[in-house]
Amino acid sequence: MPGSSQMAPSHTDRVFVIQGARPLAGCVRVSAAKNSVLKLMAAALLAESPSVIHAVPDIEDVRIMIELLEVLGARVRREGSSLVIEPTVSTCVAPYELVSKMRASIVVLGPLTARFGEAHVSLPGGCNIGRRKTDLHLAGLAALGAEVSTNRGFITARARKLKGGEISLHFPSVGATENLMMAAVLAEGTTVIDNAAREPEIVDLADFLRKMGADIAGDGTSTIMVRGVSKLEGCEHAPIPDRIEAGTYILAGVATRSSIAVEGARPDHLEFFLEKLRQAGGQFEIGDGAIVVAQEQRLKGIDVPTMPYPGFPTDLQPQMMAALATADGLSIITENVFENRFLHADELVRMGADIDIKGSHAVVRGVETLYGVPVRAADLRGGAALVIAALGARGVTEIRGVNHIMRGYENLVEKLRGLGADVRMEVTESGSDLETGD
Repeated sequence: MPGSSQMAPSHTDRVFVIQGARPLAGCVRVSAAKNSVLKLMAAALLAESPSVIHAVPDIEDVRIMIELLEVLGARVRREGSSLVIEPTVSTCVAPYELVSKMRASIVVLGPLTARFGEAHVSLPGGCNIGRRKTDLHLAGLAALGAEVSTNRGFITARARKLKGGEISLHFPSVGATENLMMAAVLAEGTTVIDNAAREPEIVDLADFLRKMGADIAGDGTSTIMVRGVSKLEGCEHAPIPDRIEAGTYILAGVATRSSIAVEGARPDHLEFFLEKLRQAGGQFEIGDGAIVVAQEQRLKGIDVPTMPYPGFPTDLQPQMMAALATADGLSIITENVFENRFLHADELVRMGADIDIKGSHAVVRGVETLYGVPVRAADLRGGAALVIAALGARGVTEIRGVNHIMRGYENLVEKLRGLGADVRMEVTESGSDLETGD
């Protein structure tokens, strides 16, 4: 119509504004592990009575999982920092609108199939860090006697009663191990999962299931044995601390040459990471209930290959790259888990880093300093890397796309301010920023 104009669609975008080159000081407490809590919430569906999960972090991924459980018919309520989950499931359909926001949603597949005999779960979304196929989940459920198919964007699994079986994973997938362990607890007979993931979050889930009455052995090793039981009852459980959050704050302290205490960190969950950090000249001590950073010198270049646990965690690779960007000498980071997990590298280069990507290798030549510029987070852990870089950079850095970061870090701005960082969050109008999960 003449004289009229059409406004382009927009939405609010949260932005971190960080004044860098300020040393940090003080203590920061690690929240409960995001990658454990989400699976415990799904596991609560297996019980015939309510479960209570304590110290649940107030983050976006937890809110999405609460919404998904409620769509399935469960009743979820917060009591302080605890979640009470009543597993009153009325539908076994997990819709695209929620599953597409967070890949961890696929872990309702095993519990729904095991307890209710069917599950219809949308094919999941995920951070843009590489393909994470569902074939291990589906083949494992089929080995337990389920009829499994994919059609029109949905995974469907049906089984009047799952049967124990032998499952050998060709890759130690965390999600597949969790899904199959949850499915097997109510199956008839014994299930053996070979080449299982060994992450601490697997052990935490097994501890939760054992409190509910499950019979599980071998968690934390590459062979897990599950003897099926007839039913499970709800329980109370406090999750393990978040080792990735702990590693992120440790690297923030090291990169800014600061003295901070990361309270609640479990050094036994971070052994290979801490070993690599020591090789790079990281200065820290393992204290009573905390890892204490007292960094005075620049890091030095090292080789960092990511591997499944207990190797160097891929979820700390971007943050390590940010710290090594100002190290003395050359570092080579090899990503062996996801083929597209260097999305943050271009943004670090915008800040003055010298990084070349060659296939699965990132060649990082340390520079004297980084500089504050506008950057954008493309995924959760890459966003955390930009925060670390900004804390050590000269000048002001504006980080857009922080919705990704807020998915996995509880009270990040408040915790950083508690360490003396000059950081604030602003809300602006922007274009689309699709939320996905890791």
